Amino acid sequence: MSDQLKALTAAGVSLWLDDLSRDRLNSGNLADLIATKHIVGVTTNPTIFQGALSKGEAYDEQVRELAAQGADVEAVVRALTTTDVRNACDVFRPVHDRTNGVDGRVSIEVDPRLAADTAKTVAEAAELWKIVDRPNLLIKIPATREGLPAITATIAQGISVNVTLIFSVDRYREVIEAYIAGLEQAKANGHDLAGIHSVASFFVSRVDTEIDKRLDAIGTDEAAALRGQAAVANARVAYGAFEETFAGERWEGLAAAGANRQRPLWASTGVKNPDYSDTLYVDELVVADTVNTVPEKTLDAVADHGKISGDRVTGTATVAKGVFVELAAAGIDIDDVYQLLEREGVEKFEKSWTELLETVKQQLDATKG
Repeated sequence: MSDQLKALTAAGVSLWLDDLSRDRLNSGNLADLIATKHIVGVTTNPTIFQGALSKGEAYDEQVRELAAQGADVEAVVRALTTTDVRNACDVFRPVHDRTNGVDGRVSIEVDPRLAADTAKTVAEAAELWKIVDRPNLLIKIPATREGLPAITATIAQGISVNVTLIFSVDRYREVIEAYIAGLEQAKANGHDLAGIHSVASFFVSRVDTEIDKRLDAIGTDEAAALRGQAAVANARVAYGAFEETFAGERWEGLAAAGANRQRPLWASTGVKNPDYSDTLYVDELVVADTVNTVPEKTLDAVADHGKISGDRVTGTATVAKGVFVELAAAGIDIDDVYQLLEREGVEKFEKSWTELLETVKQQLDATKG
């Protein structure tokens, strides 16, 4: 095992793989990553499933079986994706049991076309939870304005949630409030709070990508000096909010009833700018009680040449906030950046979902000759 990955785990970071496919499951690759690369969870999204189903023949047999049963495109997509997630949950079940449910988690996202519909998101979350039927499942709900009450309602049913597409710390604070309110309702509903888990997925690299583009357009030396700083600073401020919020009388009352803190998850940690270290968003965000969900390429890079030097986040929030003061002074409209990234995030997943439906439609048509 890599010393860097071992050090990362020892620092309290849970490494989850940002990928899943039938090939990974059938080949034993996923089990091997658990055994050799400290992987203790998996996240999926519509883009990942679209990529998996559009390659190779791993899904062909199940598609033929479903076609013979008269399943339509939507039903086939649901069956294929939930089968992969259920099987992955079984692979991770020993990790789940060993960590008392903290890790060993597999995430599946509600239909991204429902991001602006609270009631349908809640219904879809409950349906996916029922279909997969595994205690180590996480239902991914986007942190849109309409997603916030859906998070509360889903947690209130005792369903564990991965809140996705978080960009701003202000929205993150609303996500934490939605989670805590859900736990309070779950307690009132008679659910065992110890069995409810959640992570809040804070997207990292996309923040730098968008802000760097705007800094380049400004073109000053002061703007150039701020390139590549925003994403890490954003995550560090978010961790400060995590420490601040999961404390005090209200939270302590829930904790006494068995409630688990909603851990920050660093998502989108593959580096998109070749000028930056390919392990930047892992090396600089090491801190206990967090998850880093990595593409395999980033995982391998960290194993090979990551620079893991202990906690890089605790106590950094004040300095990190200063980065945003400088960005605003340089002419960056931070709120506009966050709004754009959320909108684009939903649109990208909707596009991937549409492409996934089209891929499966073609596969179904092929079974008819």
